[in-house]
Amino acid sequence: MQKQFIYQGNGQVFLMVMNEIVKQGIEEIRRNLDLDIGFAEGKTVLVSGGAGFLGSWTCDVLVESKAKVICVDNLVSGRRENISHLIDKENFEFVQHDIANPIFFDEKIDFVMHLASRASPFEFKEYPIQILKANTLGIWVALGIAKKHGARFLYASTSEIYGNPSIIPTPETHAGNVNPIGPRSCYDEAKRCGESYVITYRIQHNLDTRIARIFNTYGTRMRADDIYGRVVPRFIEQALKEQPITVFGDGTQTRSFCYVTDQVEGLFRLASLEDAEGEVVNIGNEEEVRIIELAEMVKKLTNSSSEIVFSELPKDDPRRRKPDISKAKRILGWAPKVGLEEGLRKTIENLSLEKKALPKKHF
Repeated sequence: MQKQFIYQGNGQVFLMVMNEIVKQGIEEIRRNLDLDIGFAEGKTVLVSGGAGFLGSWTCDVLVESKAKVICVDNLVSGRRENISHLIDKENFEFVQHDIANPIFFDEKIDFVMHLASRASPFEFKEYPIQILKANTLGIWVALGIAKKHGARFLYASTSEIYGNPSIIPTPETHAGNVNPIGPRSCYDEAKRCGESYVITYRIQHNLDTRIARIFNTYGTRMRADDIYGRVVPRFIEQALKEQPITVFGDGTQTRSFCYVTDQVEGLFRLASLEDAEGEVVNIGNEEEVRIIELAEMVKKLTNSSSEIVFSELPKDDPRRRKPDISKAKRILGWAPKVGLEEGLRKTIENLSLEKKALPKKHF
């Protein structure tokens, strides 16, 4: 079953698909959070990057939980389609703005969730300065808003701050192994700098801050197109189009993939828990898989005849990625529930529906 509606923007009319996967996912997140989500009811929450993949899911959960949501996004990688169904809601406000530039709000803001940043490795080469700004100037602006309003602050950091880790599974105590002058440094080092901003504002201004180190996440609303496509949606898109599935290197490098509903639930647990002030927490799935195995799984689940081909491994691409989530289990009472095959099936269903509804490139 799917709900379809028309979205009009820039003089063009696009057919949008909001399928049951999204609606059920939001309900599942809220159900799993139970009373914890009550922290947002009647509060004003600013979500930077709110039209992006994780940002739009965050906005959805907050709107359904009766928070007043201010979504700030410059739409360079986020999409209006992700939030168009929220625009007419009384407790949702969209502000098109680059968070790297100062912005001020008169109304009281209770929580700031900073999720704004380009994140695809393909973007590192094309937009390194913008990525640096989002995670340095952007977080400085976002922290300034939190400081002015005395708001709680959640920073969406990344497992990329560990670089090519020497400890697997990787705990929060690991300092990381990052190349500061490599092609990924615009993201890796900017995120590390962002964490330093957060910790410094907590020390000097006594802000209530939390840092989530997000490991590879996938699911509905994740872009598959052009430079925005990350490995899971890119593999699915190639398989659905019967194009060669492109694996970098020999495919023996590993990642641990967390489905979006699990990830968003973890973020909200960290944001809502009173005793989590100042904590840094890995949020990801412990199930480690080789990239070649992922490609084979996608090919099987899509019934695709695509050939799996190999390309040069990008410089500084981490060889293994697996989180130690014992801290998340201990202090948040959180662990992922959706297995990789189940999550892939949901993501494939969504991308298949979108492909049928939007046969031409629409963004």
